[in-house]
Amino acid sequence: MKKKVIIGMSGGVDSSVAAYLLKEQGYDVIGIMMRLAPDTKEYEECETSCCSLSAVEDARKVADNLEIPFYVMNFKREFEDMVIKPFVDEYEKGSTPNPCIACNKHIKFQAFLRKARAIGADYIATGHYARIEKEGDRYLLKKACDPKKDQSYVLYNLTQEQLAHTLMPCSKYTKEEIRAIAEKIGLKVHNKKDSQEICFIPDNNHGKFIENYTNRISKQGDFIDKSGNILGRHKGIIHYTIGQRKGLGVALGRPVFVTDINPTTNEVTLGDEEDIFKTELLAGDMNFIPFDSLEKPMEVEAKIRYSSKPAKAILIPEKEGKVRVVFDEKQRAITKGQSVVFYQGDLVIGGGIIRKIL
Repeated sequence: MKKKVIIGMSGGVDSSVAAYLLKEQGYDVIGIMMRLAPDTKEYEECETSCCSLSAVEDARKVADNLEIPFYVMNFKREFEDMVIKPFVDEYEKGSTPNPCIACNKHIKFQAFLRKARAIGADYIATGHYARIEKEGDRYLLKKACDPKKDQSYVLYNLTQEQLAHTLMPCSKYTKEEIRAIAEKIGLKVHNKKDSQEICFIPDNNHGKFIENYTNRISKQGDFIDKSGNILGRHKGIIHYTIGQRKGLGVALGRPVFVTDINPTTNEVTLGDEEDIFKTELLAGDMNFIPFDSLEKPMEVEAKIRYSSKPAKAILIPEKEGKVRVVFDEKQRAITKGQSVVFYQGDLVIGGGIIRKIL
């Protein structure tokens, strides 16, 4: 009897080819489009959004082409509760969260997997670029074969249960090879652009989205230097992030950067570029994959954001399950709310949310 796989389809080339590859491998494949973001005209008409109306139609056409069943599942309530609301809350606290990581943790690999298992699926599948392998009694997460497309950073929260029931068939291919397969089998999405990073903010204006969502204008406050001297007025802390230089709206005769955001005093600290380089951070909400918890110091390579390069660091266990990360060299713009993810070679050790810069 064929194993049943429910694949999350976005209408993009990766999930489309993933569905094809799974069918070729002999699985009983069912395509599911997850409706996530709110119903707004701006969102539904954005062609780069991963589950807009056009994306639904693209996914449906791919499913027809592959001759697999296709359905749309509504996860809007879960998405708002688990992704959008925490995103807004964190920004209002002076942090810069990564909603894609929250979506993977709570929606794509939790709520979606739960529903899939409830209707008899053996696995869920996605178009992510990362490898899942089993060694001994432990499932491991490793970088994709294509380093340019590796997405293991946003998947560090996967549990053993989730890894055991997840397939990622694109992981052994390059993006170019995936597009070539799509073109070869006649999928019109073979040259479709990749979806944007934050699906529910089509214009990428975080501040405007938060003000519209909360129906309140962010409170203005003072720009200050590290000595507390007032340098000017800012338009609300939700409009800024650590390391930001452009769009500050203040002229000091030299380049300045956001070095700190204080929600208690409603102040944004500006400084020189050297002021945003730090060597230590404290992380919480930890998840480890090869083992359950960190019991002793460990040497790793760590990434403080998706686009950063892995840098040598030591992990030191702290109280309440937190981890102190000490880098060999200073890192640029370590930012509260972002995730720090740990590697040893291709192996993902785990990660957590940056809570404090030390």
